[in-house]
Amino acid sequence: MGRISVDIYPNDIGVRLADVTTFGKYLGGSPSNVAVAAARHGRRCAVITRTGEDPFGEYLHRELRKFGVDDRFVTGVPGLQTPATFCAILPPDDFPLYFYGRFPTAPDLQIAADELDRAAIREAGIFWSTVTGLSQEPSRSAHVAAHEARPRNELLPGQFTILDLDYRPMFWASEEEAREQVAAILPHVTVAIGNDKECSVAVGEGTPDEQADRLLDAGVEIAVVKLGPDGVMAKTRTERVVSAPVPVETLNGLGAGDAFGGAFCHGLLAGWPLSAILDYANASGALVASRVSCADAMPTPAEVNALLAERGRSLPGTVEAVR
Repeated sequence: MGRISVDIYPNDIGVRLADVTTFGKYLGGSPSNVAVAAARHGRRCAVITRTGEDPFGEYLHRELRKFGVDDRFVTGVPGLQTPATFCAILPPDDFPLYFYGRFPTAPDLQIAADELDRAAIREAGIFWSTVTGLSQEPSRSAHVAAHEARPRNELLPGQFTILDLDYRPMFWASEEEAREQVAAILPHVTVAIGNDKECSVAVGEGTPDEQADRLLDAGVEIAVVKLGPDGVMAKTRTERVVSAPVPVETLNGLGAGDAFGGAFCHGLLAGWPLSAILDYANASGALVASRVSCADAMPTPAEVNALLAERGRSLPGTVEAVR
């Protein structure tokens, strides 16, 4: 549930945006990319979002269906344009983003609580949302209502409510405002995922272990803290796992986190050990980082397993057999 847009990415690599001459057009928006990634791993997915009533909105519906993502909960907003996101691709680590059509608001921030299918939200194996969805009304109230539709004490074994701590400062008045909204939603969350900066906004600065512990204290059952070049750490009340990064030549790092998220969902639903989930999700993110686009670049299970095997990190046979 949350952001969707059209990604306008350059075909010219290593060139400043002002000097790019040709672009490609792709489905974008972090939660939508996560749904595409999970669908690529064979999961049944739907997105709750809104677009403009324009050709770009039509394009996004078509792309969602192409990737096997249910678009029945994607509606148009009269008078607003579908957002577009431009980036420059300056490997190995400079990928600036420029958001258009999101200010002062965007269609996906017009999701309203009264249009939610609460039964579908309640019954989903995983409900995924991001902090960006809490940045503005009516989206904020809709996200709260969606989380309240998934009572913690009524979740079945194998059901998870995941919050991507995806903090983008341009969408907020201040870090304090974001922290307040995250604090209000965390009691409904079973899994929280974020990098150092995102965790700092959510629960304050500290070491990755301190941040994970604060997330656990807030009620989360699995705290995932991305460690950048050192990989990723996940912590529960009884387990701490660190997965080393899977080295690749980075071409565009923007979709790696979304690929990680979709693969993480796949592993959770498959019931894999936490260590296997992290290795698989890391490899998924690495593959997308080595490609230009985001949604179109999401890997298949065969590609992920092949990369892990190439790096000498094949998953256990019992895990590999799960599709």
